[in-house]
Amino acid sequence: MQPVAVIPMNDPEGVMFPHLETITPLLKRLFARLFVSVPLPTQQALPHYMEWLKTDDFFHAIYHQNDITIGDDFLTLYAQAALVCDPDQLLHLCFIDRLAYVLQSEHRAAFMADVEAVEPAQTPLIFQRSERAWQTHPRNYREIEQMATKAGEWLFGKSLDFAWCHLVIPARRLREVAPMVKNRDMSFFAEIILAVRKEVVTRDVDWLSWEDPFINSCDGQALKTARENNLTESHKRLAYVIPMLRLLERTARSG
Repeated sequence: MQPVAVIPMNDPEGVMFPHLETITPLLKRLFARLFVSVPLPTQQALPHYMEWLKTDDFFHAIYHQNDITIGDDFLTLYAQAALVCDPDQLLHLCFIDRLAYVLQSEHRAAFMADVEAVEPAQTPLIFQRSERAWQTHPRNYREIEQMATKAGEWLFGKSLDFAWCHLVIPARRLREVAPMVKNRDMSFFAEIILAVRKEVVTRDVDWLSWEDPFINSCDGQALKTARENNLTESHKRLAYVIPMLRLLERTARSG
């Protein structure tokens, strides 16, 4: 049974939908369907892409009609995909910017091979950033997000990326997990991992290298330096990592 991909599409500026259109032929080789959610501002800004989604049965789209938090957006999409799919089908929870980069870069073959190689017995599976992949990211991104990883090592004895970029999980298991997630800020990513922490496995991959230079069509080193020296970028990451740390501590205390 082919897996499915599950991707939120919050794109009011129209940056990512052209990438989605470009990579869709490759996605169709890897996945049986693509579940997407589209917030109202994106629908209003990109009506031609909304029509495109409706003309292809490969896409299963949720069109939000009201303002929605990031947590409600993602979790509504995850719950719908888990409900519609066969219980044993593998769901790849991922991000359009990461997919756009990896499928249009030198990492494409490795990514496609890794997706095709996943077996149900190996899931839930977090594809995690390898040392080589992390080296492409700004230092503040890595050091702040790995605060949660280090705390998880101390509290649970496992090295887990709580701010994950790509999670593979059976529909059956996601049906169980999604209703348990209470947070609606970005700490919900950690909440999902905590729910499966005893069974989840990990694999480090180079193809989770930093995607922003590709998406922004700019020099990677210059952008990396700029982000490292931008206090706002650090605050953004602290805003979700600090709640994750609180969540990890509460979970450890409750057993």
